[in-house]
Amino acid sequence: MQARLPHQPQLVLVTDLDGTLLGGPLAWRMMFYRWLSSVIESGQVLHLFCTGRDLGSVARMLEDEAATGLCPPHLVIGDVGCTVACGHSLRPLPLVVDPIEHRWRGLPERLLPLLADMPGLSPQPVAADRRLAYYIDVAALDRQQLERLQSHGVDCLVSDDRYLDVLPAGINKGSTLMTLLECLQVEPATVVTAGDTLNDLAMFQTGLNGVVVGNAEPALLEALPPLPSIYTAAGFGCAGIIEGLRYFGFGQLLQGLPPGSVGAGPW
Repeated sequence: MQARLPHQPQLVLVTDLDGTLLGGPLAWRMMFYRWLSSVIESGQVLHLFCTGRDLGSVARMLEDEAATGLCPPHLVIGDVGCTVACGHSLRPLPLVVDPIEHRWRGLPERLLPLLADMPGLSPQPVAADRRLAYYIDVAALDRQQLERLQSHGVDCLVSDDRYLDVLPAGINKGSTLMTLLECLQVEPATVVTAGDTLNDLAMFQTGLNGVVVGNAEPALLEALPPLPSIYTAAGFGCAGIIEGLRYFGFGQLLQGLPPGSVGAGPW
């Protein structure tokens, strides 16, 4: 059963999925998921997924991960910031989604013919909403052509040297997160974000407390702004999230969890 939104959560935890909440050693993940389930149930933590996955992919992931103890979050930011949904039903929230839909209207018809002729791109087989998603061949990709696409009112986001997302201009994980937090009326000091690839950069640019997990892609590390709100963890995936939460002063919530460490690598 879906936990209700806590009225005054001690922590608002915003996590990317692949490489972050789904990253690190299985033992650390299962410990973290058990803890997360308990603090969600108690109302101490408000949990948001903030992912590049579409809602169908999120649903399949939750089903696949049920055996590890991962429970649905309160809310999901999906499609790299272009979708917001209830974490239990995965039904989109019109209050946040409708303005993004308005900005996206008419763009695919103009963009698809241009992208069809662009070398180094192949469509991702996903049901993406309010964005276009491609795999990229870095060697063949013409980044100048991508930059010219931005004159059509879109942003082109390359991440992990594998993925391209074409988004409505100004829409990303960070902008949608800030809009949602304003709707929820939570204290910014209670928020901690976590991520590992370039499509998470916008979250770290918000000035909110952010944890860059130890397995982050080098391009993200190079692009990070010099903000005191950003902590670069040694631990991979969930171990890095734990490490970052302790760094930002939420250790009192982490009863029973070990500190994240460099020892919590990919094995």
